[in-house]
This record gives sequence, C-alpha cells and structure tokens, in this order.
Amino acid sequence: MKVFIIIGAINAFLSVALGAFGAHGLEGKVEPRYLDIWKTGVQYQMFHATGLILVGILIGQISPSSLLNWSGWAMLIGIILFSGSLYVLTLTKISVLGAITPLGGVAFLAGWVLLIMAVVKS
Repeated sequence: MKVFIIIGAINAFLSVALGAFGAHGLEGKVEPRYLDIWKTGVQYQMFHATGLILVGILIGQISPSSLLNWSGWAMLIGIILFSGSLYVLTLTKISVLGAITPLGGVAFLAGWVLLIMAVVKS
C-alpha cells in the first residue's frame, strides 16, 4: 500500500517540478510545439501519479490483489515510457523516441483496466 502512495507522491512532485521547469526554463529555448509536447508529458504524469496514489489507497481499503499491484506497476511503466519519452523528445528533438510513447499509452490503458477488474472482483 505505502509503496504506491510513495511512488505516486514522488511522481506528483516531479510533475510539478517538471511543469515549472517547462514553463520557466524551456520557454523561449524550445519551439512552442516541443513545449506543448513537454506539457503533455507533465499532464499525463500527474494524472497517473494520482492513479498510483488511488491504487495505494485501494490496496489498504479492499483486499490486496495482484490485479491492483499490476495496475500500479503498469501506471509507473506508463509514466516512464510515455512521459519520459516526451521529455527526452523535447530536449533532444530525436523524433524516433516518439515510437516509445504509444507503449507508455498502452501501459496506462492496461493500468486502468486492471484497476477496474480489481474493483469489480473485490
């Protein structure tokens, strides 16, 4: 339970810090298109940081299950692949990194489906 709450809180913190960095440190230094890509990464990181916290709370409220655990890990993998690839893409402009982003999106989707399944089964 605590693991996902801690990981979620760390990611929420990082999302705020990276959002501030994008707004103040990148503005004027990268093209507006790349700044929008950065903002998308920050937004999805915060959504899924909240999802991780929710998973941690649910593990404490309903019986712990492998579905909930996998949901949390899938969301974390999604943050790393989706948001991480967008951050690196913005900073390096290596467009091939965009091919990694959908894998993170699939991990996000899997995380939410696993969460639904866990709650339905509880």
